[in-house]
Amino acid sequence: METQVLYPDQAGIARAAEAIREGQLVAFPTETVYGLGANALSADAVVRIFEVKGRPRFDPLIVHVAAPDEVPTLWRSIPPLAEKLMERFWPGPLTLVLAKEKRVPDIVTAGLPTVAVRMPSDPVALGLISEAQRPIAAPSANRFGRSSPTHHEHVLSELTNLVEVVLAAGPTTVGIESTVLSLADSPPRLLRPGGTPLEALREEVPDLHVETPPGPSASPGTLPRHYLPRTPLFLLEPGPAKGSGEHLERRRCGMLAFNEPWKAFGRVEVLSPHGDLREAAAQFFAALRRLDAAELAAIVAEQIPEEGLGLAIAARLRRASAGHARLSGNHVWIIR
Repeated sequence: METQVLYPDQAGIARAAEAIREGQLVAFPTETVYGLGANALSADAVVRIFEVKGRPRFDPLIVHVAAPDEVPTLWRSIPPLAEKLMERFWPGPLTLVLAKEKRVPDIVTAGLPTVAVRMPSDPVALGLISEAQRPIAAPSANRFGRSSPTHHEHVLSELTNLVEVVLAAGPTTVGIESTVLSLADSPPRLLRPGGTPLEALREEVPDLHVETPPGPSASPGTLPRHYLPRTPLFLLEPGPAKGSGEHLERRRCGMLAFNEPWKAFGRVEVLSPHGDLREAAAQFFAALRRLDAAELAAIVAEQIPEEGLGLAIAARLRRASAGHARLSGNHVWIIR
């Protein structure tokens, strides 16, 4: 198979929509990350997503729509709170989970009775869904468990000749996946922090629960180890180095910094020189991929303030980490 890389103009979107209708796979931009899309109502098309990504079948997918009036065909009922949240946050990086209609294939929901749905704000994504005249199931367009793609070049580096079409639209704007909120729980429950800040959700859902529920997850991106770079990543802890663990020279390590340019490391990526969490989120996955490509022994990640979009970044860092690190002079002490 040879992947078609298309500019996302009217002709490119029309060809990509045709591919969706034919049961093929299309990588396309959203405002969060690039998605790997298939016709959400075709089990045969959706199964190819799992095959190409190497994704386990127990991990459910998010279904993308182009307008709120499309969701009655996916959800069994729409409570007033769902309508309120859609009115405020759609289009945008908020995914809502409710009981599914029978027409949604079980493979999309990993056999769960609920389905996750969102309306992206990216004009290319909306154009593709509208032109295809199908809801599109789409996880991130990368191999399972790896860093999510925020540029079409990231997609091509992993999925060239594995998917039929890539819409090449450059960098995404938000840079981290959507927030996932279950309205099937009472009170509603946050399943995954993401591009819609928790503080904004609490304005509409004051009794929102944030604890992780037991049992199978209704949301993707919540496994204990996820977003993994190939280079082992360690979260920086404050305080002096402990006597146990291994140590590496700083120059052999990369630093994923929040807002300060650390010295003596082999490579440093600063997410936001001004300490802007929105900018940090937009840069996060691309910076992590650059560090991962730098042939370093390890990546040390500075911990992020857990407020606003920082909560989503911090959650992804924890899932990507192989342990903790402390600094001592020109060395990094690794604690696995």
